[in-house]
Amino acid sequence: MKGFTSLVFWPFFFLSQLIALSLLSWHLAAHFHFAYPLGYQLLGLDKHISEYAPLNRNKEDFEYTTSADHWRLFGEITDAVQDSGRGLQNISYTLANGRTSGLMHEAEIIHLQDVANLIDSFYKVGLVFIVIWLLLIPLVVWKKWRLPSSKKVLTGFVAGLGLMTLVIILSGPTAVFYWLHEQIFPPGHEWFFFYQDSLMTTLMKAPDIFAFISAFLLMILILFWCLAYVGLKRLLNYHLKRMQ
Repeated sequence: MKGFTSLVFWPFFFLSQLIALSLLSWHLAAHFHFAYPLGYQLLGLDKHISEYAPLNRNKEDFEYTTSADHWRLFGEITDAVQDSGRGLQNISYTLANGRTSGLMHEAEIIHLQDVANLIDSFYKVGLVFIVIWLLLIPLVVWKKWRLPSSKKVLTGFVAGLGLMTLVIILSGPTAVFYWLHEQIFPPGHEWFFFYQDSLMTTLMKAPDIFAFISAFLLMILILFWCLAYVGLKRLLNYHLKRMQ
């Protein structure tokens, strides 16, 4: 039984926990629009937008929008992809003459709909693993299985993140970014946009914003992971004391 718990059960338990907490981290971060205003400041997006907005070949007057407009637009994009893509075509900004213009052209909307579909799939998988994880916790308590030491759990967690980070660094972050897009999104659907052709890309300074979002998500995930480990350990200790 000891071999089963150490080689099979705990790896599956922590994999389920990782997927479950990844979904919870994503959901929380999305609720706060991935801290876009902070990323906006750190990445200097105001200067980036001022430089590339006048060069856009499809839309005009975006250089006259304000930081508050940019935060609102990113928030609306986030809310739309979190809601299965509803409202993407309605996201707009105000032109210099007071009229409104849609922020994105058709190819951008199609791409973000693909992103929304991917997020929907992530939620379905994540919710399954949340249920599995929550069902495994009572099993651990009932069986009185001791958690692996915090050192082992931390080592495994850090080793996994370190290996993934190393692969990304060695392969090149941009190359990994492009490869993932090629594998994930439907063939024939445009996903690469030059700044001069896409206000969406300009607004995000893609792919730079995704590095910031990844770091933001990782911080939340680490916090949730530590809380989950400490919480389960205290639950097990409390249950063992009551049984004595």
